[in-house]
Amino acid sequence: MKRTLLLLTFVLVGMFGRMYADEGMWLPMFVDRLNYIDMQKSGLKLTAEEIYSVNNSSIKDAIVGLSNSPTPNGYFCSAEIVSDQGLMFTNHHCGYDAIQKHSSVENDYLTDGFWAMTLSEELPNEGLTASFLMKMADVTDSVFSVVSDSMSAEERAAAIRKKTGDLRKSFNDDGKYHVVIKSFFEGNEYYLFVYQVYRDVRLVGAPPSAVGKFGGDTDNWMWPRHTGDFSIFRVYTAPDGSPADYSPENVPLKPKHHLPVSLDGVQKDDFAMIWGFPGSTDRYLTSFGVDFNIENQYPAIIDLFGKKLEAWKEFMDADQKVKIQYASKYAGVANTWKYLIGQTRGLKRLDVKSKKEELEGRFTAWVNADEQRRQKYGTVLSTMEKGYKDMSEAIEPLLYTNLAGMGGADIVGYSMSFNGLKELLKPIEKKDLPKDKDIAEKMKNDRSGQIAKAVEGLREGAKEHFKDYHAPVDQKVLAIMLQEYYNKMPVTMQAPVVYKMFNKYKGSFDMYSQNVFDKSIFANESRVNAFLNNPSLKVLENDPVMQLSSGFMAKAMETSGGFRTAQSSLTGAKKLFVAGLREMQPDKVFYPDANSTMRMSYGSVRDYMPADAIHYDYVTTMNGILEKEDPKDDEFIVPSRLKELIEKRDFGAYGANGELIVCFLSTNDITGGNSGSPVINGNGELIGIAFDGNWEAMSGDIAFEPDLQRTINVDVRYVLFIIDKYAGATRLIDELTIRKAEPKPLRTESL
Repeated sequence: MKRTLLLLTFVLVGMFGRMYADEGMWLPMFVDRLNYIDMQKSGLKLTAEEIYSVNNSSIKDAIVGLSNSPTPNGYFCSAEIVSDQGLMFTNHHCGYDAIQKHSSVENDYLTDGFWAMTLSEELPNEGLTASFLMKMADVTDSVFSVVSDSMSAEERAAAIRKKTGDLRKSFNDDGKYHVVIKSFFEGNEYYLFVYQVYRDVRLVGAPPSAVGKFGGDTDNWMWPRHTGDFSIFRVYTAPDGSPADYSPENVPLKPKHHLPVSLDGVQKDDFAMIWGFPGSTDRYLTSFGVDFNIENQYPAIIDLFGKKLEAWKEFMDADQKVKIQYASKYAGVANTWKYLIGQTRGLKRLDVKSKKEELEGRFTAWVNADEQRRQKYGTVLSTMEKGYKDMSEAIEPLLYTNLAGMGGADIVGYSMSFNGLKELLKPIEKKDLPKDKDIAEKMKNDRSGQIAKAVEGLREGAKEHFKDYHAPVDQKVLAIMLQEYYNKMPVTMQAPVVYKMFNKYKGSFDMYSQNVFDKSIFANESRVNAFLNNPSLKVLENDPVMQLSSGFMAKAMETSGGFRTAQSSLTGAKKLFVAGLREMQPDKVFYPDANSTMRMSYGSVRDYMPADAIHYDYVTTMNGILEKEDPKDDEFIVPSRLKELIEKRDFGAYGANGELIVCFLSTNDITGGNSGSPVINGNGELIGIAFDGNWEAMSGDIAFEPDLQRTINVDVRYVLFIIDKYAGATRLIDELTIRKAEPKPLRTESL
């Protein structure tokens, strides 16, 4: 009986490959080989070529990576093309920074929403880019052809850097394409990605925050959810269709593929796939890494971010202008803060460390069963244990120096942007020039040109910085961050400048902060511009903020050495560990950790039970919006127009049986970076936009939890309802390819 059961287990593993049906963020080029049959069984009706193709139009051509760089190495969000005129859907929180930058007290698009009723009203967003994957290729053999076992770690890294640089050049078509090469499976494989990057991306529409951010931080990471988390952009090109910087002459993109939109809605167990650019997971993390995160890394971040949020919120609640200025920064920090709290809770509650230890025990037994394996893998786990122990001793002072010091108050981080100018001024003002007069004169002339260029850049940077800066807020944050740094760090680990100031101001960082803002050139734009009119090394060196940032920088360099050494020791061990796991389980189909490259995950629409006797349905409706309404709480205000439509049940073509679905759950495997990703049905049609994960499975980046892990999606019918019935932006509806089958009930399964 046992032998038969064991044989059956091997057969099942071989057939299904992965541990859980919905686990995995898969590389699209391998879908045909690894996933297609399973996807067909789950409800996919497309061919493999319609999903991913290099030569023909496919779903991959409608998937977009959003970045703030013209040559991105990663993406902060995903998006999807939904019309033949380059119209693009993503999340409201993905477009939040762009919406905030266009907002003012007079034109408060965060509060009121924004809708461009013509192409000419669409708003440009400097720096925002949209990347499309053209193709990808396995370059593992090519990369490893230049390394050998006899090389040191430094020699190996240098050889790989040179080889990947050469490969990028050979694929970029004289700069036409942006080429990225990334390692997978902890450096065991390498893949090359060729992108077309578009630099003119314009804001088309965004609902008010009372829709797009309904529930706010309270509902963030939570289900049930009633958030219309979407915003709309459009990609523009030069008249010839090529990528171009913003110009009034540019025209809407003619995409290779756009997603049709389904009005048929979702039913329990419907097939659902999600495409996008998930940022980072750590599924192969060891128990030592789990312990390091919980005990050493997360507490400091949670502490400092929480205190910063409290300070910001006090001022934001008191002043609408400050609320607009700090809205995007607050949202970003709050999201990370709550995520880390949730992940800590999830890792402990689900006992992820013990599960990792169980796998490590099996790995150790497998290694010890064979002499060759002992030689190759015998020290892997002990090396990682020591590496994490060494990192744990260095991480806290490094975190507090970075997050409370250089990254604490904005004024400190801003001052560091002047370090380049400081270095340019040094040889001239300190008269550290060559003795040869001609060479010295040439150097001075060269430096003068470089200084002028640096000054111009800093002047432009000042406009951007001070637009969303309020000195009284930052003054309070500086005092709080320095106090926290002083309290948590032993004096021997502190930057000397901090305890000197503590003694000088008799323990009052409030007094010190007041003095800093009274004297520093970095406290307001007029002082910065006055300085830039006559830049001086002496002024910079004597500025209290520059002294503070320089002190923190020196301390960071000092404390980071041990951390980097420990981190480096983990690199080779992690690579061997993952290689060993794959060798130990030859019949298992492994997927690589997320690394901001295009991935596809597939699963189904499904409910879940978060705890004993508690059941969460897989959809929410408009009724829940009114149930949550609280006119006294900014997070739960319902706009009067929306309330009127709900009460009249005026849902147009987007409702069924007098109801309208707002959000739904699916079992897809996603992470940060997938925000804005399309949720696509078996026919290749858009049914929703992914925007969040659920609280009970916050440990999911480290360990997938099939019974609990869910993706929270806004239903595309609610998106269209807001565009059409709420905002009246019917021109956008007219652009879409809308599909609807025969009318059917809101849901077909029994409750």
